[in-house]
Amino acid sequence: MAANILGEIKRRMPAFSKGQKSIASYILTHYDKAVYMTASKLGAAANVSESTVVRFAFELGFDGYPGLQDALKETIKSKLTAVQRIDVADEQLGGADLLTKVMNTDIEKIRRTMEVISRADFDGAVESIIAARTIYIIGARSALVLARFMNLYFNIIFENVRLIDTTSSTEMFEQIMRIGPEDVIIGISFPRYSKRSAKALSYASKNGAKVIAITDSPSSPIAENADYLLEARSEMASFVDSLVAPLSLINALTVAVGLRKKEDVKATFDRLETIWDEYDLYQKAEELS
Repeated sequence: MAANILGEIKRRMPAFSKGQKSIASYILTHYDKAVYMTASKLGAAANVSESTVVRFAFELGFDGYPGLQDALKETIKSKLTAVQRIDVADEQLGGADLLTKVMNTDIEKIRRTMEVISRADFDGAVESIIAARTIYIIGARSALVLARFMNLYFNIIFENVRLIDTTSSTEMFEQIMRIGPEDVIIGISFPRYSKRSAKALSYASKNGAKVIAITDSPSSPIAENADYLLEARSEMASFVDSLVAPLSLINALTVAVGLRKKEDVKATFDRLETIWDEYDLYQKAEELS
């Protein structure tokens, strides 16, 4: 039900009582505001009592109002437009000490990620990456930043890494057309989800490649074809995506595979240090004194 709570509310509308219909109508019309309201505020907006709102949540099969809120958040996070997200951010984060509010929200995202992530899927992802003939990495829009970060360090650890360009669907498929059972593809996608990333992972799965999905929910489009699902919380009441928890997860994944390839990584950095010194690419500590 959580995957489409708005559809469920609309479907059951004729059977609701007068008060429940008022709540349902408000949620369907103003879901971007309702999702962050307390039961009391939602009741006031729908002209019903707080207890009616709580009973409405029970009627839909939830243990209480927080369950309904969570289902709404899950459903609408890919529906909110940039304009709606700005309005929500102003309501939720506006006022004094914005810095503390945003940072505390990011801390909470990391904590929740630690609670939901599957250790078995994480370990399986590490093994698949280590064993892969070729490692493909794909991410679009804000997820492209994460994909590039992963690609930077994976190229130090491995010789067989390809960052997929999603600018053109045609070129994207040209880059992955030879993917097969000996390969792994790592897809990174967060709301608003990229259709191109989902299509690429679907193609990779059909061709037998191992699929690792780094995303925010099992209902994410890229989770459908995942052999290993690595969940990282990203929702932020703002037009800016919070990528703190996903980046932390990618850090952990990079460290895990790096430690498995420790001797190779050490040899690579030894060679890089020689190159950096020879071509004077970085400021040396003695030059700063």
